[in-house]
Amino acid sequence: MPGRRLSRRAFLAEGAALGAALAVARLGRASPASAARPKPLRPPGSLPHPRLPAGTDTLPQIDHIVVVMMENHSYDNYLGMLRRGDGFTLDHRRQPTAANPDGAGNLVRAFRMPSTCQLERAPGQNWNASHVQYDHGRNDGFVRASGPVAMGYWAEEDLPFYYALASTFPVCDRWFGSCLAQTYPNRRFLLAGTAHGLVSTDVSKILSPSPPNGLILDQLNAHGISWRNYYTDLPSTGLYRSPVDDNDGNLVGINEFYADAAAGRLPGFALVDPGFDNDESEENDANIQLGESFASRVVNAVMHGPAWSKSLLIWLYDEHGGYYDHVPPPRAVKPDDIPPDIHVPPDEPGGYDRYGFRVPAVIVSPYARRNYVSHVVHDHTSVLKLVETKWNLPALTFRDANADNLLDSLDLRHPAFREPPKLPEPGGTSHPSACTPGEPGAIPPPGAVRPAPTAMTTTRS
Repeated sequence: MPGRRLSRRAFLAEGAALGAALAVARLGRASPASAARPKPLRPPGSLPHPRLPAGTDTLPQIDHIVVVMMENHSYDNYLGMLRRGDGFTLDHRRQPTAANPDGAGNLVRAFRMPSTCQLERAPGQNWNASHVQYDHGRNDGFVRASGPVAMGYWAEEDLPFYYALASTFPVCDRWFGSCLAQTYPNRRFLLAGTAHGLVSTDVSKILSPSPPNGLILDQLNAHGISWRNYYTDLPSTGLYRSPVDDNDGNLVGINEFYADAAAGRLPGFALVDPGFDNDESEENDANIQLGESFASRVVNAVMHGPAWSKSLLIWLYDEHGGYYDHVPPPRAVKPDDIPPDIHVPPDEPGGYDRYGFRVPAVIVSPYARRNYVSHVVHDHTSVLKLVETKWNLPALTFRDANADNLLDSLDLRHPAFREPPKLPEPGGTSHPSACTPGEPGAIPPPGAVRPAPTAMTTTRS
């Protein structure tokens, strides 16, 4: 995306943001699945446990919820070759059968990326590109929207730590981005249960007041629940304009995370942000080994810290980054009555009543179910629902009020991972790549494109 890095720095200079205000939004639309058998939607402001006071801890087994949200990769792009979950369909040669047309009649098959580096500024995942990729549920517009690189994927040899993480702990193969759009709107869903009208990473449009019901962090503050946003160069909590009174030290550098984890003093809720300007986030054109190394440090810090026995970590991605995924995003509960900031035409029509494409997501905890794959539909507001369930906090929007709370991946009575498992080193340590960011190698590689059939001609004697 042109100017992305400069925009991030400019955004960082504006500071982090939180807001506070409580109101009730009007009823959103139900999904088609619920239309056959009408089920009342829980409204904003409702409590997960209506008979208990707000702020009541209903999950005493878990004291620390840690969220590590990386950037811009789809489920198939990273975990399509995982030997469990809903990944690629393979042919007799153990190669993915997935393919997308390129607009000229050629078919581009899914192919393993030639290195762990990515192209610069491709593929794309803006509002229009994402809706072209979705193509009314056909998921056949990835190459047309973003070029052949959209069909690239990585395998266990490229991402050994991630593959081990997703093979050991519960992997969620129906975790969708919250909307068919870019980073900022999806990260807003993580904080507020709504994108609040945003569809892009245009920094001039993000520094707005908080949505009517505020952020999950406002609820934590209101009930005396500790939280921290550990960041490298940009805090996720900077997606709103309201200045943060940081006398309590809620916004701290990433080194504080490792210190807190080692000392057993992690807060109740922690957001851990990678570096966005040093290629740790895994956004193109980064070498993805840098991000895997960052995530491995965070996961190991939690697993091997004294608070492991009461911790739950969620590793996930904000959106698909323009990379192919074979599962069409289903309808979603509309969070509120705030429409997306689009103009049709030239923008593709759409709304916040549909999820984005699937992203990788794994639940890491001593209470995680062994050998479990979650097929339950989740999106980023499931994190909000988990936080709200634990501390019985009021829902922010219709989306998080009706989201799943992730507890299907846990067995709170029988911890399967009292002793943290030993996971392999990340690829950057075990076999570092010498590739140059922005120059991954030949894309598409030889054999990945099936040319369009040529018209047959006949001659007469």
